[in-house]
Amino acid sequence: MKETEKKLLEMKNTSELMLDLAYSALLYYNHDIAEEVVELEDRIDYLYEDIQKASLNKFKETGNFDRALIFMKVADAIERIADAALDIADVVLRDIEIHPVLRQSLKESDTIMLKKPVHKGSLLDGKSLGQVNLASETGMWVVAIKRGNEWIYGPDENTVLMGGDIIFTRGPEDSIDTMNKWTSP
Repeated sequence: MKETEKKLLEMKNTSELMLDLAYSALLYYNHDIAEEVVELEDRIDYLYEDIQKASLNKFKETGNFDRALIFMKVADAIERIADAALDIADVVLRDIEIHPVLRQSLKESDTIMLKKPVHKGSLLDGKSLGQVNLASETGMWVVAIKRGNEWIYGPDENTVLMGGDIIFTRGPEDSIDTMNKWTSP
């Protein structure tokens, strides 16, 4: 079940990121970020199905119905959260105008989510998050990194950024210009 537990943790991390991205896409009417939510939902669906199959197979082997049921219920709950994030992003993708009161309440949030590519030769290229002290210097925390088709959730100070990475950061809106400087060559 260790592999299933890892997949369940990946589902949880992915759904949390999806919610952050979906709200940011809605707040800034950003189609690019909304598309990331769609891509992540595909990953969630794959993991969800895989966990269900693994849980049923484990039940067949061990007869431990309770454990299999717990994994399946938790995976189902996470999948529904991911679906809700997709519904939020869908508002942006279908160009549905949101009510001004809702838009204003979203803007009152003091934290934004930012998607930035790390360009080769930038201040971040080839350096660990600890080396550049990104959070202290820019006010933005890296919550996830997309490296090709792989995702790194909750990177720490030892995580090295590379040109071509796409980083997802959370922080104050007034940090956008600083992040642009740090990620550009």
